Amino acid sequence: MDWERVRIFLEVARAGQILKASKRLRLNHATVARQLTALEKGLNAKLLERHVSGCTLTLAGEALVAAAERAESELLKVGASIGGATEAITGTVRVGAPDGLGNYFLASRLGALAARHPGLVIQLVPLPRTFSLSRREADIAITLDEPKQGRLIVSKLTDYTLSVYAAQSYLSREGEIKSQSDLAGRLFVTHVEDFVYSRALDYASALGRLMSRRYECGSVVAQIEAVRSGHGIGILHDYAARNYPELQRLLPKVRFVRSYWLTSHSDTHETRRVQEVRRFITTSVKAARIDLEMD
Repeated sequence: MDWERVRIFLEVARAGQILKASKRLRLNHATVARQLTALEKGLNAKLLERHVSGCTLTLAGEALVAAAERAESELLKVGASIGGATEAITGTVRVGAPDGLGNYFLASRLGALAARHPGLVIQLVPLPRTFSLSRREADIAITLDEPKQGRLIVSKLTDYTLSVYAAQSYLSREGEIKSQSDLAGRLFVTHVEDFVYSRALDYASALGRLMSRRYECGSVVAQIEAVRSGHGIGILHDYAARNYPELQRLLPKVRFVRSYWLTSHSDTHETRRVQEVRRFITTSVKAARIDLEMD
């Protein structure tokens, strides 16, 4: 069995689409399709049902995915043990992170690690979503909830805090906020409910009952920019809001404490590049913990 064809099949199975897999593999769409067809002919079995919207696995395909992932796991472990004997750290590590932490903390720090290791490529993906390590969407994922399932290596990264903020320009125009009752009738800058992917994002409901007018943004960055522009009141990450002197923290007794969890897959956890990036993130967060957790 041709491992290169199996590797291509595995990427298609994870991506659910030939086009998406071809982009990840940096191969031509037609080449990927031909390799899949050749693999099916070689095995005399149909592995994928191909549809306009994507691909679904057949029973034979599911069996091959399981076997291929076991083989991939062993290859990664051998590669990690061999690579551990070399000095240079090379390869690509994709870090999936919530957009708040990714944009306002990791983006300014991970570049230093990439500069330190010329052969290391770090891909930071700061998006408001979850990442599947088993489907190789990321090598390291930072989550808002502690993962409970899968062959994962999980550690608590840190607690962080969020508070109520408004721009000084907004308060000068619309009036000061001295108590929660003053929030009535104000425009609430918050997340889009359809995009909520974690129970940890439920803090908005606490004040949403007081502010019926809403401006909903799909990312932390958009929420901060809307509040900075003086459009309304929002619940923002303290470590991000500190970067903007025009933002004023309101209602000091109202604070929300949440956690970040650092996760990697057992198949790739021992590789030097993943270990180095994971160690760097942990060390950076530990050094800046006083900034992440509001007193």
